[in-house]
Amino acid sequence: MTQMLTGFFSLERDIKKSRFLASAMPVASVAQAEAFIADIAAAGPDATHHCWAWQIGPHCRCHDAGEPSGTAGKPILQVAVAQKIDRVAIVVSRWFGGIKLGAGGLVRAYAGTAAECLRAAPKEELIERVRLTFHCPFSLVGLMQARLPEWGASMEAPIFDADGARFLLTLPATSREEICVRITNLTNGQSEAQIVEEGVLS
Repeated sequence: MTQMLTGFFSLERDIKKSRFLASAMPVASVAQAEAFIADIAAAGPDATHHCWAWQIGPHCRCHDAGEPSGTAGKPILQVAVAQKIDRVAIVVSRWFGGIKLGAGGLVRAYAGTAAECLRAAPKEELIERVRLTFHCPFSLVGLMQARLPEWGASMEAPIFDADGARFLLTLPATSREEICVRITNLTNGQSEAQIVEEGVLS
């Protein structure tokens, strides 16, 4: 089950006199992720490091922000992957307290702070959806507009042409076959739904 955060969440830990602050935010695009990271860095100019990672679908990036290579950004990203959280940006800010943690200690500190933050943050399930399109004659447009919401499908405004209207639907992937059959049956075979896009998470 893939999840996403419902809003901003932060969590602070003190480890051997260093202060670690994890800040996490749901994001829908790379631009949003980068803006969030910049905002966190701007809000804590006195921090020693602002290490970060983001995960958006198949795309991800991470950065150690001056910590030894592989000790911060990657462990933060691995936490998001392990907890199956998507569309998220995480920044773990560190204020150095004078005691060096070593490479292993840094990995545990950054990953541990990020993990606690994401575990505690309010989340919701991301449901895999599919987009379908079909065309139906004028005589059935009103009926379709009434039935589709009852079947759990969300739809855009139909596009009318000389022969009727074209519908674009978004629905849970698990309902695809059932709704395709219902559309065919309700139109007595005059309409057949076609897939526009699969694997949409929302």
